[in-house]
Amino acid sequence: MSSSVPTAVPARPPRATFASAARELAERDPVIARLVEAAGLPRLRGRGGSHFAALVRSIVYQQLAGPAASAIHARLVAALDGEVTPEALQARSPATLRAAGLSGNKEASLRDLAAKVVEGTVVLDSRGLARLSDEDVIERLSTVRGIGRWTAEMFLLFQLRRLDVWPAGDLGVRRGYGLAWGVPMPSAKELEPLGDPFRPYRSVAAWYCWRASDLYTGMGAALLAPAEPVKGRARIGGRRRT
Repeated sequence: MSSSVPTAVPARPPRATFASAARELAERDPVIARLVEAAGLPRLRGRGGSHFAALVRSIVYQQLAGPAASAIHARLVAALDGEVTPEALQARSPATLRAAGLSGNKEASLRDLAAKVVEGTVVLDSRGLARLSDEDVIERLSTVRGIGRWTAEMFLLFQLRRLDVWPAGDLGVRRGYGLAWGVPMPSAKELEPLGDPFRPYRSVAAWYCWRASDLYTGMGAALLAPAEPVKGRARIGGRRRT
């Protein structure tokens, strides 16, 4: 009777984190390495609450100064008795929501979001989201009145902590890339392919672009070497910038 030797099951590699991804990118790219040294490892503070509540907050805060948005959001949460759910929002009258300080457009956006979550167009449960790619999430969220690509990308990056989001249309990312890599600030179209070397961790590269925008224009500039063009890195406007 022959005995069989159990086959060893390969250990599953640990899931990458923002910190481990930053260390890997720093090994690949000297500019990222410099930014890691100056700004430290990525710090993404979660706001807590549900995915629906995060989207409600994003809509409320659109095009408003921080204090005003915070006050309206607090009144809205109070009007919902602290239960920021699609069902609670649908149960409130227009007058109740408007009394919290919402404009007519934002009230319509929140109702549209609630309806699309209830009907299943927008998927926010963890299992459902796990089956959707980043582009699938963006496409579904973009069907909601008042939610565009940028809002969907911020949701992916900060709420879902997806690691490979590249918000090429974000002004801070564009400005920070130009400052850190020493090239003219790229347009959204020009920035899109410049994120390819950072795959599958473009979210981390975007975070460091935001930090570069702060560091190079503030007191932190002294922590960084002068920005010089990185040869072979960027083609802007069809010409290589060196």
